[in-house]
Amino acid sequence: MYIVTGGAGFIGSNLVHELNRHGIADILIVDNLADSRKLVNLHGARFVDYMDKREFRRALAAKALGIPRVEAIFHQGACSNTLVDDGVYMMDNNFTCSKEILGYAIEQGAPLIYASTAAVYGLSGPGHFTPTLENERPLNIYGFSKLAFDHHVRQRIAEGSLPITVVGLRYFNVYGPREAHKGRMASVVHHFSKQIVDTGKVELFEASGGYGNGEQRRDFVFVRDLAQLNLYYAQAGPWAPQVGEKRRTWQAVVNAGSGRSSSFNEVARALMQVHGNARIEYIPFPSDLSARYQHFTEADLTGLRETGCDLPMTSLEEGVRETFVQTEPMLV
Repeated sequence: MYIVTGGAGFIGSNLVHELNRHGIADILIVDNLADSRKLVNLHGARFVDYMDKREFRRALAAKALGIPRVEAIFHQGACSNTLVDDGVYMMDNNFTCSKEILGYAIEQGAPLIYASTAAVYGLSGPGHFTPTLENERPLNIYGFSKLAFDHHVRQRIAEGSLPITVVGLRYFNVYGPREAHKGRMASVVHHFSKQIVDTGKVELFEASGGYGNGEQRRDFVFVRDLAQLNLYYAQAGPWAPQVGEKRRTWQAVVNAGSGRSSSFNEVARALMQVHGNARIEYIPFPSDLSARYQHFTEADLTGLRETGCDLPMTSLEEGVRETFVQTEPMLV
């Protein structure tokens, strides 16, 4: 069985659908459905079991999960709202829970692929997005909680105390289908698309952070690329070992982005290729984001490529087209 925590969320649900695409349905989804809007993300998905995340953690603590064989754990569950300031909740949810799941993965001898984040880099500028200590300066408790688990994993790797594959994927600015439930935390790709469709215009930020009108730059990564990276390191689906082939072991914390930054103006133009022309308006930068906002991100993929992973990354234009042309509107 494959376990997907956060399996009803944005990235987790896309991962479930990607597993299904490769004929895998023996999946346990772990999530919190207090926000029932996430249910739509699992329309058409095939899985065999579901557990509330609190029930899951209790079962782990009691060693009562009762799964005979775990093929891999995809740990996507987290509080990803960067505006949450409750450090006690964030550390328990994102750090302590992750350590519990790591312990279970070791007990089961199952690969653990987990979601980290580019938020650990804080206000880093161009050339400072390699996963090294001097670049890691999170702006909020969300980024810190993720960095704390990255530190834990890297220490275990250095000690040689991890007998399994453990890979942390530092997701950059993810976009794609099934993110509508995220509200304000959805990608700018999602927000810009909605504005164009609803109003015929798109609002971009005026000059800020040393960048001109709409020229703030992000590494926008298509969610299906991240789902495939998860399967790659878990050696699932098309990357499963052949008969007689030894399973590989990876242990790393690496960036997971496209490797190329794009401006908000470029995002707007890519969306217009799908939705038609729209008017661009530049609006003042929100004051409540001034100390929390990454004006530039761009993943250094050197570490990812050094693991032997050569999966191509989808271009912004192609990802936007696949999201909004081939996906039902309710899932966007």
